Amino acid sequence: MRVPFKSLKNLTIAALGGLFGLLAFGETAQAAYPWELNFGLFGPNYDGRVKPCEAALGTITSQFQEKESTFWNSALQITAYGQIHETAFRPWQSDIIPRRYCSGEVQLSDGSLHKVHFSIIEDGGFAGFGQGIEWCVTGLDRNWAYNPSCRAARP
Repeated sequence: MRVPFKSLKNLTIAALGGLFGLLAFGETAQAAYPWELNFGLFGPNYDGRVKPCEAALGTITSQFQEKESTFWNSALQITAYGQIHETAFRPWQSDIIPRRYCSGEVQLSDGSLHKVHFSIIEDGGFAGFGQGIEWCVTGLDRNWAYNPSCRAARP
């Protein structure tokens, strides 16, 4: 019984040694030829057409209610918005994904007022289709995704 295992062990060691030998003495990587560069790859073509700030409010309201009830077992809902304004549009260089950054205030169902910061992202929806929205309500970022005080949701 011991002989097959011993020969299998030797065979495995020999195979690993041969593999490492091929890797150690193989050819080095070379740079791509000019006709291989970016063949069939086309970069993003952003138009910079991003909806105004007010267009995102319905989505934020529904996502906020869903998040609070599903994950935090809370009945909080956004009941009103105020002072919604744009804080930046494409604040970085032109080849970055276009975003419109907005801020304002929200009133919740418990009567409290909080700041809200959000961005509307061109081609930022599911699988790159449609415009995506990232948002944060100050004081209710319970998983600290945009901490501190929703700073990461601003430009």
